[in-house]
Amino acid sequence: MNRSIRLGLCAILVVGAAVTATTQDRASAPPLDLFFAAMSPDDRVARPALDALAKQWRDSYTPMIVDMARLLRPAPRPAAQLAGRGAGADITGGGPPGAPDEDSEFDSRGLDAELSAGGQGPLPRESLIRARLITFLEKQTGKRFDLYLRGWREWMWRLPYEPHPDYARFKGMVYGGGVDIRMQRFFPAGAKSLIRLDEIDWGGVVVNGIPPLYYPKVLKAADARYLQDGNIVFGIVVNGQARAYPKRVLAWHEMAIDTLGGVELTVVYCTLCGTVIPYDSVVGGRRRAFGTSGLLYRSNKLMFDEETMSLWSTLEGKPVVGALVDSGLQMTSHAAVTTTWREWRTEHPDTTVLSLDTGHKRDYGEGVAYRDYFSKDDLYFEVSKTDRRLKNKAEVLVMQVKPAIGGEATPVAIVAEFLKKTPVFHFEVAGRRLLAVTSRQGANRVYALGQEPVTFASQPAIGQLTDTNGRKWTIGEDHLTQVDGGARLPRFVAQRAFWFGWYAQYPATMLLGQTR
Repeated sequence: MNRSIRLGLCAILVVGAAVTATTQDRASAPPLDLFFAAMSPDDRVARPALDALAKQWRDSYTPMIVDMARLLRPAPRPAAQLAGRGAGADITGGGPPGAPDEDSEFDSRGLDAELSAGGQGPLPRESLIRARLITFLEKQTGKRFDLYLRGWREWMWRLPYEPHPDYARFKGMVYGGGVDIRMQRFFPAGAKSLIRLDEIDWGGVVVNGIPPLYYPKVLKAADARYLQDGNIVFGIVVNGQARAYPKRVLAWHEMAIDTLGGVELTVVYCTLCGTVIPYDSVVGGRRRAFGTSGLLYRSNKLMFDEETMSLWSTLEGKPVVGALVDSGLQMTSHAAVTTTWREWRTEHPDTTVLSLDTGHKRDYGEGVAYRDYFSKDDLYFEVSKTDRRLKNKAEVLVMQVKPAIGGEATPVAIVAEFLKKTPVFHFEVAGRRLLAVTSRQGANRVYALGQEPVTFASQPAIGQLTDTNGRKWTIGEDHLTQVDGGARLPRFVAQRAFWFGWYAQYPATMLLGQTR
């Protein structure tokens, strides 16, 4: 942990002492200053606070301890200490001689001595505080998990969601003091939320620490000499104007504020869940400026609007925490195509593409950003819900399908590998007939068939489909258009995603095209 975060955590202790007056009247809940005092480097301050917390403890307060421990560096785990404890064992609380005894929440001298004996030297102070907090959790809950918090998270997410009444304010103070003071504004006292706050995690950066691109410079296709034919791009067309957003560029920024076809766009890329969604920046009749919060919900990035500092879901395009939760606001999304640069520029010779002159120094080589993450099926951040029918990062084409008349939308995911083998795929969801068309390079487009009594042959030609009556149709970004008759079938908004990220958000998803 860097110096600025450590200083911020010290500042939390001072701020925490001032909140007692507003929380003491909640007889069933401990005041927030007790939680912050438990982080004190001074054992004489921490011990009484932990004793007081123990008397009012509820397991639903576990996320508060986890949130604090999350920002503190964990202790090393020497092999000598772990011998005989099992793979998931912790170095604190119980165990061999020298560990904290049962009558003490935490014995820093004993743990220091144990680590010194193991050849590691004394623990850093922040690691001692973290160990103290986890030892306290073990004693209060009777549970014992790995020091690195994964087990604690999985356990607490299985509990009924009954948070401390001031949990939102607490979370804002922890992140505001420990990471970035601006984060405190994401969680005002009494903040309304559509999601569990204990599933919001710090993504490792400050607000806009992954810098958005603001009206990035673009090149004509012929001038984009840095791109190779096989480079992955995200293609968008608005009002007939085409633009390619190379993955190798957008992965470093995860958001582009841009204008395309006369429309103000907020193009959001969640690298962790593999989803690019272009949204209109005008929401509810007003242009809204969005940024990257530095926070995640179920490994999906949360963005925020600069006016109210409400947190917005990037998958749903709506506010989920803060002042706008009950506003009914919903962002309008556009379709995006994941394809190769060669295929995109062939289909759209007048396309523009992002320049490497972004104003930032990054290695924009193909596959450089998140190389390790994309090469493995492991996740950087835990999620509360997973489904092993597919690998975590199996690519799926995802969409929300609303019934033609009223009712809730059905989340749908179609396996991308299946679509590549089935380039013309008819399917029906919520009474609506849909068609997924996949190019030779794997680009997916979905069209709504509506009441049109048409079925298409199984293999598309380049840029065209033929229906079972022999009529030809042009594959377009906005419509599937009959060449001679003029009939048009509208494009249906769909994007690519990693299976785990979509399923974590929508566990009731209808999965199509499962091959195993």
